[in-house]
Amino acid sequence: MLIKKAADVPSSEITPKSLFLNRRKFLAGTAIAGAATLAGLELKDIASPEAVRAETATVQINGLQKSPFSTTEKITPYKDVTHYNNYYEFSTDKEGPADLAKNFRPRPWTVKIDGLVEKKQELDVDTILKWAAPEERIYRHRCVEGWSIVVPWVGFSLSELIKRAKPLGKAKFVEFTTIYDPGQMPGQRGSVLDWPYREGLRLDEAMHPLALLCFGMYGQTLPNQDGAPLRVVLPWKYGFKSAKALVRFHFTDKQPVNTWNEEAPNEYGFYANVNPHVDHPRWSQATERRLGEFFKRPTLMFNGYDQVASLYAGMDLRKNF
Repeated sequence: MLIKKAADVPSSEITPKSLFLNRRKFLAGTAIAGAATLAGLELKDIASPEAVRAETATVQINGLQKSPFSTTEKITPYKDVTHYNNYYEFSTDKEGPADLAKNFRPRPWTVKIDGLVEKKQELDVDTILKWAAPEERIYRHRCVEGWSIVVPWVGFSLSELIKRAKPLGKAKFVEFTTIYDPGQMPGQRGSVLDWPYREGLRLDEAMHPLALLCFGMYGQTLPNQDGAPLRVVLPWKYGFKSAKALVRFHFTDKQPVNTWNEEAPNEYGFYANVNPHVDHPRWSQATERRLGEFFKRPTLMFNGYDQVASLYAGMDLRKNF
């Protein structure tokens, strides 16, 4: 019998504690493989937005438009998405942020837009949220550790912000900076990462219609543990590119430093495109496990979003990973 040490086991091999403790939800995952009932018990998702709404300080978003970019895949239950989070600013334990973030204050909140733009500005986040009608986009979302989710995100194209900023001709990249507030974020009191968290995109990537400036999910504003009040969602890239709690958009002519690439450049590239042919040094990326399900499925190139393939024509995607 082979026994793996905890340090050698990626998150994709570990059943989330919340699913292990909740027998009905664990069985619901195995039902996908054909085990539909056990001892006469009807199995179904027991977590819904209505059932858990009291746990968060979210607000309903009205007037949502449905997006043609949405997948038709089964949506991951709200409870799972809000209680299994990579959010090191609060905790490296995936089930820790939901509790540790409950008193986080996403208002008042300002966002700075600067760098190589005509219109440098600092705006209240609610001013930004009025720039376009909110859309609901049901996106697949893939974590580098091997798990995935399907979430109905709410927002509008990141290009709306970029067009209003009016980048100068020499601007080639946009850098995202997240909030640094160790008083509210206990994870930032340690040195697990170099805070604040930073990410970035090439400008043509950021302008792609799939790139989402996100302020809600499941028809409500973002819960704190999922990036309130403002984040980006980039469905063809691994989850660490979709930076949360944004406070700055900086336009530059140089490729920006991004936190995980700086922390472990041999493991986390700048591009972070979902690519089943490029393994993480410590585990395969060929398969993934959908959160709440039991069996794995093949990982799709660009997470199945072939619309972005032209952005990387002629690039070596093993070198530019």
